[in-house]
Amino acid sequence: MHATAIENLIEKFEQLPGIGRKSAERIAFHILEHMSSDDARSMAAGIIDAKEKICLCQTCQNLTDTNPCKICSSPKRDNSIICVVESPEDVSAIENTHEFNGLYHVLHGALSPMDGISPDDIKINELLLRLTDGGVKEVIMATNPTVSGTATAVYISKLLAPFDVKVTRIAHGIPIGSDLEYADKITLIKALEGRQIM
Repeated sequence: MHATAIENLIEKFEQLPGIGRKSAERIAFHILEHMSSDDARSMAAGIIDAKEKICLCQTCQNLTDTNPCKICSSPKRDNSIICVVESPEDVSAIENTHEFNGLYHVLHGALSPMDGISPDDIKINELLLRLTDGGVKEVIMATNPTVSGTATAVYISKLLAPFDVKVTRIAHGIPIGSDLEYADKITLIKALEGRQIM
């Protein structure tokens, strides 16, 4: 049995996504055994600082410390293309490719009636407002290839029908470097459907 303060620290880390009991213990003991008090205070201050200063961009709904965010306010970005994603982490993943030069729209979730997540619970209305001026020519649906992500993409594409925009969906298929024999049936079907001319 751990001391109360240690147990409380472990429980706090366990609340983080992807962190189980063992990982939470390792993190807690690393902080207690290997970090100086100054480093621990600095880490705690960094968390508090981020929580107090980060807000949602008034345009794209991404996490930011400026409003609008740096991507939305950049004159180098193509304002005619919006890439719709489920989370701020998805923006980071796409930005890390250095291949996309348009803007983003973060939904902060996906439709999931079983979990009680309806269209009013994610940032769909904010997306529709962005299309009213007619400057957007393409909306890329880059939601996850899950049941809820696909349902969200289909739902939004139907809402966009009255607007004069091209709605596209990112391709899904076989990861680079993997073998076909290990791919599941759905992945293979999506890879065949998303084939392109060489």
